[in-house]
Amino acid sequence: MKIFLRIIKDARKYHRLMLLALFSLFALTGVQLVTPQIIRLAVSAISDKAPRLFEKSLVFAGILVVLYAGEWLFTRVRSYYSHLAAWRYVSDLRVKMYDHLQHLSMSYYHDKQTGQLMSRTANDTRNMEELLAHAVPDAIVGVITFAGVFTILCTINIMLVGMILLTIPFSVLLVRQFSKKVYPLFRIAHQQHAEFNAVLHDDLNGIREIQSFYQQERELERIRAYSERHTETTLHAMRYSSSYHPAVAFVAHMGTVLVIGAGGILATGGSIPVADIVAFLLYLGMFYQPVSTLARLNETLQESLACGQRIFEILDTDSEVKECPHPIELTRVKGDIIFDNVSFSYIDGAPVLKSISLDIKAGEMVAIVGPTGVGKTTLASIVSRFYDPTGGRVLIDGVDIKQVSLQSLRRNISVVLQDVFLFNGTVTENISYGVENATMADILAAAKKANADEFIRELENGYDTIIGERGVKLSGGQKQRLSIARALLRNTPVLILDEATASVDMATEKLIHEAIDSVIKSRTTLVIAHRLASIKKADKIVVLDDGEIVEYGTHDELMQKCGLYARLCRIQFSA
Repeated sequence: MKIFLRIIKDARKYHRLMLLALFSLFALTGVQLVTPQIIRLAVSAISDKAPRLFEKSLVFAGILVVLYAGEWLFTRVRSYYSHLAAWRYVSDLRVKMYDHLQHLSMSYYHDKQTGQLMSRTANDTRNMEELLAHAVPDAIVGVITFAGVFTILCTINIMLVGMILLTIPFSVLLVRQFSKKVYPLFRIAHQQHAEFNAVLHDDLNGIREIQSFYQQERELERIRAYSERHTETTLHAMRYSSSYHPAVAFVAHMGTVLVIGAGGILATGGSIPVADIVAFLLYLGMFYQPVSTLARLNETLQESLACGQRIFEILDTDSEVKECPHPIELTRVKGDIIFDNVSFSYIDGAPVLKSISLDIKAGEMVAIVGPTGVGKTTLASIVSRFYDPTGGRVLIDGVDIKQVSLQSLRRNISVVLQDVFLFNGTVTENISYGVENATMADILAAAKKANADEFIRELENGYDTIIGERGVKLSGGQKQRLSIARALLRNTPVLILDEATASVDMATEKLIHEAIDSVIKSRTTLVIAHRLASIKKADKIVVLDDGEIVEYGTHDELMQKCGLYARLCRIQFSA
């Protein structure tokens, strides 16, 4: 009930549309309640051979035409506006979920699969349409119809009403048992559907590796297992449905049997007119229809609530990286960066960084080196507040970055990663991604500085070439140079290069370093590198080992110390 009420409250933006649909529902219900009464009067007039029967028959026929036309009109209005409200809410909910997801900190995504999140955002929200456009309106109509028909039936013959009331406890028991059994199954089924999407997403992204290692059969079996697991759970729920709905219908039919049996006895004794029996049977169909409808809607409700719980699990997740209530807006940043006794761990008890203290002056190029897994990338990620330190603080121009708005902080930092992500758009769109209203002249200038202009012009459509998902049409070096051009166009005072040349050949690396050298003079640059030859010009080199700074100085100073840095250089240069 909490989830249901939250969904209704969450959709309050469209309450006017929903109220219009409800008004049409009430009018429709009124028409449906009146129609059998007109038929009852017509049957009574015909059976009694009332005076002026021809004229009365025409009047009754005309009234029925108006009522049926009204039923058509109100059904159409109800259907359109309930679907209008529901689909707009679904659209808002999807956008709201995406907006929430993109503001969650990176730690949230460590144990999440993209396919799972896509399933919740795209598929689970779809069931909210079923709830708002079908389940809720039909449930309201069912309750009103049930109450109205019950009142009318009581005015026709109270003894026959007593007959049909004998069947109600059986219907209630069936609904209760169905809800208890099927809700957990729907929740499991949606989770398994999300798992299937996640595996499918991973396999499609890794199709090159699957084919390279010739693992098609293995992945096929994995997809089959996930698909069959979801199918079996869904069929388990359907088995309950296949028994449940016929059972509800059987109970309704038993009510009809009781009415016909008792009504025949009463009619034989002259206790009830035939017209009343006909009207009673017409209303009886309407009486049991809400019971059958509510039984069907109960299944939709259980599935929608299961989806709603999965949706709100995401929306109720708070980001670990939060802005303070009144954040400072960074303007005219020089680029002084201070790590003040910074510690960090992804998992409690397993520190990645241990009491890091480091002073980087504006305009300096500082290189972070060390063996794999010592916290180099984590240190850089903390500067952009993708993560917050578990101890200590980071300052830019003397201001604690936790006191700064995330927008203004990241507006002053550009990042070039080893694993470049490019969008499925044109070259121009990817270079200008971080800059609003960038001119073509600015884009061309950034591409030339990044040594990318030459290869871009050789592409099929030059700067208008669609580069495919994740830049699949480009080589690793080309993607890196586009990423550098994107960073250069932003022209931020702080530049972070995280293994920007680790996966390219020597010739391409030379071009990339020429691009980097042309821009680092005017900004603070933090370089993470495994190829140590690329950082000899750094103003400072920080050597990390086991999450701690073990050495610090220029290339020449560290070589003279004959420590870890000198040992890493000898290994690389001798190779």
